[in-house]
Amino acid sequence: MRIEGASALVAGGASGLGAATSRALHEAGASVVIADLNSEKGEALASELGDRASFVEANVMETEQVQAAVDAAAEADGGLRISVCCAGIGWATRVTGKQGPHDLEIFHNVIKVNLIGTFNVLRLACTAMNENEPDEGGERGVCVNTASIAAWDGQIGQVAYAASKGGVVGLTLPAARDMASRGIRVMTIAPGLFDTPLLAALPEEQREALGAGIPFPSRLGLPEEYAELAIHIVENQMLNGEAVRLDGALRMPPK
Repeated sequence: MRIEGASALVAGGASGLGAATSRALHEAGASVVIADLNSEKGEALASELGDRASFVEANVMETEQVQAAVDAAAEADGGLRISVCCAGIGWATRVTGKQGPHDLEIFHNVIKVNLIGTFNVLRLACTAMNENEPDEGGERGVCVNTASIAAWDGQIGQVAYAASKGGVVGLTLPAARDMASRGIRVMTIAPGLFDTPLLAALPEEQREALGAGIPFPSRLGLPEEYAELAIHIVENQMLNGEAVRLDGALRMPPK
């Protein structure tokens, strides 16, 4: 898929992995619609990028809001051909403990945001891409979702998070098969420990310790490295129906 001249939607695109991806796609020549709950950060990033960048406030769980973001991208020059979903939340609670069983509503909310929200973006983006004319390679679009290595290596307390990200990994192949006849590819990136706003809140000593546990390179991943892989996925037509671990060979211990 040629990025230059295409339109891209980045859900959760105002910070962290999403912001890096928004910047990378814009630098590669795409028109970028940044969809995020944080309007302050989203508008600031769109202003920073300038021409070919816009912001739409959207909660991935709200169909009308996601549809508005999809429509904005579909109406931009080139039509919606690239969708990247980085939106998600985390939570740490054991199945049961001193406080009793895991709160069912919290489990439900993590699944709703990370799995159902991702699928909401995917289904609406694919519907818009379905109307595109195929390019010279027969492609109408590329969708990149975000899971986590917790899908395979969930740690103590990550039952909700791991289940949600495991669901994203699990839907990747059947979604790619669903859309294959229309020339729409579906891929998933599963990051390890990345230097995102979530980890930025930790003391530097703890951040360094986390990075030291990664085989190589022994440091936290950079959001730009996630963005580089997203760009490569978009441009490499043979990448389809797969979840790619981006983790420096890290396999998470139980805790």
